Amino acid sequence: MIATLTKSRVLLVDDDDSIRKVLRFSLEMAGYEVIDTSTAAGGLMELAHQGPDAIILDVSLPDFSGIEFLERAREWSTVPVMMLTVSTDDERKISALDLGADHFLTKPPSIGELLARLRVMLRRTKREKELPTVRFGPVEFDLERHLVTKAGLPIKLSAKEHAFLRLLASNPGKVITHTQILREIWGPGSVAHTPYLHVYMSKLRTKLEEVPSAPKHLLTEPGVGFMLLADED
Repeated sequence: MIATLTKSRVLLVDDDDSIRKVLRFSLEMAGYEVIDTSTAAGGLMELAHQGPDAIILDVSLPDFSGIEFLERAREWSTVPVMMLTVSTDDERKISALDLGADHFLTKPPSIGELLARLRVMLRRTKREKELPTVRFGPVEFDLERHLVTKAGLPIKLSAKEHAFLRLLASNPGKVITHTQILREIWGPGSVAHTPYLHVYMSKLRTKLEEVPSAPKHLLTEPGVGFMLLADED
């Protein structure tokens, strides 16, 4: 039996009764509190009322798709989401990742892998909640409120820019590798697409650095990754 340090609450949304029962049993054996439902509408209701720490979400649901569920949920919730699918449709996966899904697993999922990815999702959320506002130069990033300001004025970032900055800000002073960034933000199938990172880092520097061509905070470790050099408290 795998035990978690705290009893985190997981919302399971899947219309396949057999898979839902297996996942519920496995999650409860691992020490999680589980709320389960077979419809997208029911899942949104449980999300609003139960405040889960993470969601395991099937892509194909009887009332509307998991993609639409995620799109609606992301209007007001940042809860981490792991999506399950029987499809190998890359476009659907990319759409879900662009909307803020954290992971994709093929059904039926490996229980060991599912639990491992769930632990990663929850650790990242816990770390973010514990971090204070991260400051660098004239920029402040309030991780709890998801608010980025520069010289006191809000800065508009795209979803990918925000996720990129958030990953760096959650690990200030630590070099995050290209592979780690791509896996976290674009998904496991994108780990070779390092040009993405240089494009988005250039956008972040343009918006946040005082001299984008000579960055002092959003730094590159050549051939390795990127790092946010935050101000010391």
